[in-house]
Amino acid sequence: MIEFFQMGGYAIYVWPAYALTALTLAVSVIAPIRRRKRLIRELSAIATQKERSRSE
Repeated sequence: MIEFFQMGGYAIYVWPAYALTALTLAVSVIAPIRRRKRLIRELSAIATQKERSRSE
């Protein structure tokens, strides 16, 4: 198992590459979800504001 984690002496290059790839994939999934939630919240606020202005 130690050999696997040492990656034949290339672990110093391989593990950061894996970490960077995982981080990139996570951001690629999380960013659009957060953006969608923010846009829905903003659109809801705009709709509420328009409803209030119509009732006045």
